[in-house]
Amino acid sequence: MEIGTSVGLATSALSLGNLKGNIITLEGCAETASVAKRQFDKFDLKNIEPVVTEFNTFLDSGPTANNQPTNFDLIYLDGNHTKKATLEYFEKLLPTATNDSCWIFDDIHWSADMESAWDIIKKHPQVTVTIDTYQWGFVFFRKEQKKENFVIRV
Repeated sequence: MEIGTSVGLATSALSLGNLKGNIITLEGCAETASVAKRQFDKFDLKNIEPVVTEFNTFLDSGPTANNQPTNFDLIYLDGNHTKKATLEYFEKLLPTATNDSCWIFDDIHWSADMESAWDIIKKHPQVTVTIDTYQWGFVFFRKEQKKENFVIRV
């Protein structure tokens, strides 16, 4: 799942990286989503399900509704670069995390607020491993893994 389709560049990369995978991508702006949809059609990317919606609306009624969470192997969060929204999405999606899930947070150093959100996520008890690549923050939930935080710098 991707939160924040924009014009679909990252979505297309996710699709091409795993043509057998199914991608749900959320975009709040219908006009922007239509640009992305044209790209998906142009390149015949059939494994993408674009959804035009407010992110919280989808999260409240979709993957975590009715205490029957849908699990995702990968969640890419690139939609609302505020501390409040990032932490809301994180908390709402936690029931979908499995031992094999990987979540990617974009722009973790975008602002002081995003850095604060990243620090809170790293310290969460369900998070076992994080990798800070400066642009992205990778989060893993492997229960048998000891808690570690890695920083990769070039």
